[in-house]
Amino acid sequence: MKHSLKNACALTLLALATQAGAQAVFFEHDGFRGRSFSTEHQIRNLAREGFNDRASSVQILGGRWEVCEDARFRGRCMVLRPGRYPSLSSMGMNDRLSSVREVDRSARVADNRFAPVPDPFYDSRRRNGERLYEAPVTSVRAVVATPEQRCWVERERVGPNRGDSNNVPAAIAGALIGGILGHQVGGGSGRDIATAGGVVAGAVVGSRMGSDGQTGRMQDVQRCAVVPNQQPDYWDVTYTFRRQEHRIQMTEPPGAMVTVNRQGEPRNR
Repeated sequence: MKHSLKNACALTLLALATQAGAQAVFFEHDGFRGRSFSTEHQIRNLAREGFNDRASSVQILGGRWEVCEDARFRGRCMVLRPGRYPSLSSMGMNDRLSSVREVDRSARVADNRFAPVPDPFYDSRRRNGERLYEAPVTSVRAVVATPEQRCWVERERVGPNRGDSNNVPAAIAGALIGGILGHQVGGGSGRDIATAGGVVAGAVVGSRMGSDGQTGRMQDVQRCAVVPNQQPDYWDVTYTFRRQEHRIQMTEPPGAMVTVNRQGEPRNR
């Protein structure tokens, strides 16, 4: 399979940047979710674009981009290379970007100015004059991240003779009920939040249900529950083009067809 695309996420933008031009895409939430804003030009103040102190993840589609905490490229700045930055928190830049600009190709950048090496990213933008085709999708598999453990602290009454077990059954039952209720509302990242909130609310209700009015001291008790991740990390997609099987990973579920170029590489229309 000379032209088969084994894994779109294993390709970088570096070799394609000169063909498609430089672009930076900023997302409101981690993992490239929520509202987005893209630019091919420098922005001296993101407040004018309604995106000041809002970016939590970034995709750099070619070129090197300097991002700064303050307007007019002041304050703390760092340089982002082509690729995917799923979370700016690790860099201490979450919800702090106020200005961005592309770094001149000939400019020398000190190593300490670069952000950590990004995840590889495939540039699916259409090239100039490129002919596009439709390829049928043959299989789709949603890949979900491992469950997370959510913990909280609740205050409960401990009986004089039964130690810490006074309200444990009721608290656990309440946590389970709350978890079920949480799963029934919300969607995507909101569902995760609703689930976590449901677990906490359920635990508190359960604790109150277990109180029978007996005297005893109050103490803080930590509770934990495993909360499944409801939002897939990505979709593993297989499609066929010119009798060859291709496989890519997508951040959104595909339709019945995938747009590709003459080599079978995926493209956005």
